[in-house]
Amino acid sequence: MNPVHKKFSRRARVATGGAVLAVVAVAGFGAVSANASAPATTPAAAASATAPARATTTSTHLTIDAATKAAQAALDAAEKENQRVTVAVVDRNGNTVVTLRGDGAGPQSYESAERKAFTAVSWNAPTSQLTERLQQAPTLKDIPGTLFLAGGVPVTAGNAPIAGIGVAGAPSGALDEKFARAGAEAVGR
Repeated sequence: MNPVHKKFSRRARVATGGAVLAVVAVAGFGAVSANASAPATTPAAAASATAPARATTTSTHLTIDAATKAAQAALDAAEKENQRVTVAVVDRNGNTVVTLRGDGAGPQSYESAERKAFTAVSWNAPTSQLTERLQQAPTLKDIPGTLFLAGGVPVTAGNAPIAGIGVAGAPSGALDEKFARAGAEAVGR
């Protein structure tokens, strides 16, 4: 047996080996850190570029305050008629901005309200009108994220859709849409 092994117990050899590895790791980390903080010797590979005006578009969106005001107005209109609903407001791109779930609203109403709002803004039309289009194009209902039931209305600026409001949970789509319209009207006040 090696004379060095005789002098140290197995436990001492493991502890010494661990200490040596820790020192090597710290030294390596220090070298990498020093290199990362050293000034670059080559110029940056990609600089930012400014796009010309003809290459961009600008779109209008509801503010969070306006979206919240619309959602609250729709929920208030439903509560006045003792209806338990969920209200969703989506932006021009269909992203949910605000969702208010009224007390006692069913669990299905959350997703339904969002999908109605998405559908209304996508086609810039109330979802009650869109249900009529399904007779001529029944595969419209297969588009992901849509729901062709009454209860969604678009909000427009300059005839372009900027948001959608969806309501779900009332016993009829006509009531859902009535409450969604109350929300849309609140944006203009």
